[in-house]
Order: sequence, then structure tokens, then C-alpha cells
Amino acid sequence: MLEVGCGSGELAQALAEADYAVLGVDPDAPHGPMFRRTTIEELDQAEVFDAVVASRSLHHISELPLALDKIAALLRPEGAVVVDDFGWELLHPHTAARVGIAFDEWRREHAHLHTSHAMVTELDRRFGRRSFSWEPYLHREARRIVSETRERELIEAGEIRPIGFRYVGAR
Repeated sequence: MLEVGCGSGELAQALAEADYAVLGVDPDAPHGPMFRRTTIEELDQAEVFDAVVASRSLHHISELPLALDKIAALLRPEGAVVVDDFGWELLHPHTAARVGIAFDEWRREHAHLHTSHAMVTELDRRFGRRSFSWEPYLHREARRIVSETRERELIEAGEIRPIGFRYVGAR
């Protein structure tokens, strides 16, 4: 299994503890045999993987098409790609006000990131979509503005829209 954008390595370590062979890549990855301090675009890897996971990382990648081409090349035929990310552009001013986010500040902070539309479009160009869902995301924000339970309640009541997404595709 390959984790793209592994950050501090928590998910990669949890997968390894569950007996998965895993490689985590990130320019700031921890040191150790299951990590590479590099970008996915620059990863020099001959081995192919059964699955690739990208959790809250694709929106940061500067060359998204190149990175997804690399992921597709590293994925075994019929291998799965699992993406957990968010559409920053989908935050509505009403939602921002409802949960205590300064909307203009949010837009400035995220304007340089890929949109959900761009990510999903590029994923669909390379993978057969197996599943897609909109999910709560704001509870994961560094601002800690709302709990997951409260965010789910607001979504279920139709008061806010979810901006997180989960994508599963296959090569």
C-alpha cells in the first residue's frame, strides 16, 4: 500500500501495525524504512502497489495531472485508489457564518489549492470510479470550530452542506 502525503506518518504506521506492507511519501515524512522524503511526482519506485491512499493531500500537489499519472503507473491493474479530501471552494458564506469561519479569510487561505472539481475530474480521467460520497469535513479543520457530531447534525438538518469527499477508484 502507498500513502501519498503521509505527513507525520500516523496512517502509514497504523496500516503497518495492521500487517499491511506500506510506503508513505511526503517531503516532510518521518525517517524510517517505510517512509520516503519526497513528492509523489519525484518518487523513484519500481514496485507497484495494490492500493494508493491520499488523505487530505491531493489538494496540495502542485502538478496534479503529473502526480495522478504517477499514481496510476504505480498501481497494479485493478488496484484501488482511495482519496479523502475536501472542496474548499464549496464552503458557502451561510455555512461559514453558521460554524464560525471568517469566509473571506477562508477563501484567501485556500485559493491556491486545487478545487474538488479539479481533483475529481483528474481522478475520473485515470480511474474507474467505484464510489463517491460527500462527507463532513469542517470538524477536521485546524480551527476546531465544530465537532463531527454537530457538523453531521447540521448536515442532516439541511442547515449546511458537506464539503469533504471520499473517492474510491480502480485502475
